[in-house]
Amino acid sequence: MKLSIIIPIYNVEAYLSGCLDSVLDPGLRDYEIIAVNDGSTDGSARIARDYAARYPDLIRLVEQSNGGLGCARNTGLAHARGDYVLFLDSDDSLAPGALPEILEALERDCDVIVFDFTSVDEQGGVLSETSGSGGPGVFSLADYPRQLLEAPNAWNKLWRRSLFTESGIRFPDRLWFEDVATTPRLYLRAKSMTHVARPWIRYLQRGGSITRAKNPDRNLEIIQAVDSSLEDFRRQGAFSRYRPELEYMTLYHQLLTASVRVSRIDPDSPAADTLLQDFLRKIPDYRRNPYLKTMSPRHRLLLWLILRRQRRAVARLMELSDRLRKKG
Repeated sequence: MKLSIIIPIYNVEAYLSGCLDSVLDPGLRDYEIIAVNDGSTDGSARIARDYAARYPDLIRLVEQSNGGLGCARNTGLAHARGDYVLFLDSDDSLAPGALPEILEALERDCDVIVFDFTSVDEQGGVLSETSGSGGPGVFSLADYPRQLLEAPNAWNKLWRRSLFTESGIRFPDRLWFEDVATTPRLYLRAKSMTHVARPWIRYLQRGGSITRAKNPDRNLEIIQAVDSSLEDFRRQGAFSRYRPELEYMTLYHQLLTASVRVSRIDPDSPAADTLLQDFLRKIPDYRRNPYLKTMSPRHRLLLWLILRRQRRAVARLMELSDRLRKKG
């Protein structure tokens, strides 16, 4: 079997049918859908059971008590039979016509196939399109270390399943930013990667998602996620080789993402200080990083404000940015 599509499900009754419909093509062979109901308390379980009963040759439903997104993905991996796996969040969907193209792309026989995605709002309006990689042709991390700076999302990649089974790498349970803790480690072990410039995933940006939640302290979990990858690169003897990319990756996710989010939620939260102090402890000579020269003017300004603990100014800048984006 070529492909296992793993869909973790938790309280997404408004979106689940659209997600499942997007991956159903009874005319295609060599793929399976593994739906993992992660202890849903709404109507998601009923919807999933109905689809599994209607399409028993395509959908296998696994039910478990709630363990979080990483745990549900790991459960799906344990049941997968495909040579490759695709992780699809249950509020997202495949773009029309994507599945045949995905199955064809697997013939490239690379360990990781990165593709693009389209961000959409709840009305289906296109917000942006994002490229998954700038890597040339078939490449490894050694050929293109900047892959560590691309979006770490696990869901816009096709992964050779043996990357997980042979390395023992799994997603952390109940940890935000689980992709930051996992994707870089898989890149390190991949012998071949390639990029397909096709937006196969429609990524839904909705209120109440992880990236928009209002608990500032949960952003501290980025520290554990980043450290998991940094420590693994050290264990594999690869930290020095990829030090510029790993350190800039840390800056981006810990300061320009998590710290900015904390400032927007609560500028007085001590979580922002914790994120900054931990970053400076880990990377005291960050000013020498060559990737600082590639920062956009907006990111340069945000970093300048963060380092000076001007969190209210950070929040105002982001609000202004939001208004300008909506007008555009």
